[in-house]
Amino acid sequence: MSNVKFPIPAPVELFARCVNDEHRPADYIGDWPTAGRVYPVRVLPHVRTGQPHVHVLGFHAERPYGAFAAHRFEQVAEVWLN
Repeated sequence: MSNVKFPIPAPVELFARCVNDEHRPADYIGDWPTAGRVYPVRVLPHVRTGQPHVHVLGFHAERPYGAFAAHRFEQVAEVWLN
């Protein structure tokens, strides 16, 4: 097996189901997920803490930030784009 790392992420698209849509912050401006719905997502580490945060593709948020805690979602599918 080679130790070569590719400079770009793997061509996959993740889908996750929202399992917790409670406790929306009062100052949150933007789209909010609905429990039970499946969304295309990207999981990226938080800049300061390094904890995984879920970005729902196609959602818009003005503030505070358009990412959600990982405990709000469960991954249901990983589709390899070919």
